[in-house]
Amino acid sequence: MPIFIGWAVMDISTSPIVPIFMLISHSFRLALFFLIAGFFSHMTFHAGGVQAFLKSRTLRIAIPFVIGWFLLRPLLISGWIMGAESMRGEVNIMNGLLAGFATLGELPKGLLVGSHLWFLYYLLVISLSVVLMRCLISIHKPTQNRLTQFADSSIGWVCRSHFGIFAFAIPTAACLWFMNHWGMDTPDKSLVPQIPCFLIYGGFFLFGWLLHRQAELMKQFSRLTWSKFIFCIIAMGATNFLSSLEMQFAHAHYNLIKISFVLTYSIMMWSLVSITIGLFRYFFNRPSKAVRYVADSSYWLYLIHLPIVIWLQIAFAELPLHWSIKLVSISALTILISILLYDAFIRSTFIGAVLNGKRKLRFLFNVNEWK
Repeated sequence: MPIFIGWAVMDISTSPIVPIFMLISHSFRLALFFLIAGFFSHMTFHAGGVQAFLKSRTLRIAIPFVIGWFLLRPLLISGWIMGAESMRGEVNIMNGLLAGFATLGELPKGLLVGSHLWFLYYLLVISLSVVLMRCLISIHKPTQNRLTQFADSSIGWVCRSHFGIFAFAIPTAACLWFMNHWGMDTPDKSLVPQIPCFLIYGGFFLFGWLLHRQAELMKQFSRLTWSKFIFCIIAMGATNFLSSLEMQFAHAHYNLIKISFVLTYSIMMWSLVSITIGLFRYFFNRPSKAVRYVADSSYWLYLIHLPIVIWLQIAFAELPLHWSIKLVSISALTILISILLYDAFIRSTFIGAVLNGKRKLRFLFNVNEWK
């Protein structure tokens, strides 16, 4: 990025295109994740009941979150230490690692916060909240039936309507208004849920949960139409333009500009979630071993990717290469290293059983798979 944002390192090659990419991708990637998580959580909940669901959430979310934090946060801190050293012209990898793990001695200060694993904490809290809400509602059957009918009919109307995305965008925009910054905040500083983020991600989770009740509506919600693409492109352009006015507090129409921003941002968010699901349903609607493998490895990739990204950024920062070459190279190397670690040490071990539900045979390091 052209300006320093407090990241671990500043590259010598920058571009104004990168902030636009970040603005757009950051708007919908985790919203999409929470929608999908809600969709399959409903399936898991009804397949095994409350007890089995809570057990699976503990095993697959709570345990990776806690253990992952103790292993990964020191690596992230070491990246920040080495990044600061690199900008002064020297890097000491071993000292950086030792200093990173030495921060564990400061506990309980900062316990379980300050890492990219906050999404697991929010997923756990949102999952428990939805199950608790469902259990409370189910105590009174008439109320449960009325609420269920209302939710099903509302979801059905929104998914079938050409203006459904706009209906969802309004409450989302209302939550965005209360963010600390324009756009989605990263709520990684406290275990106390940040209410606007909790409501937005919880809303996407709940939408996915309810969508699974009428799975045929997924096709309606994710249908690809020219009007949806056009609205999405207009929203992206407007959001990018309005975002440039965030710091102009003295502007006579600042509040109106912010209202316009949160609305266009919300439309962009919901449109991209819908379009992404639609594209994947169109291009990947048949069994594929390669896609299945990538899906299995995705949890591990997200857990491990950030330390690798930061270390590679430090290694590439001073190289006289174009930013696009660095971006592609760092992304490709991160995926390659993560996949190799996954296949060699995760997929067929008890760690793989925790992350994927069961152990699976290696592929890259299993000669029999190549026969």
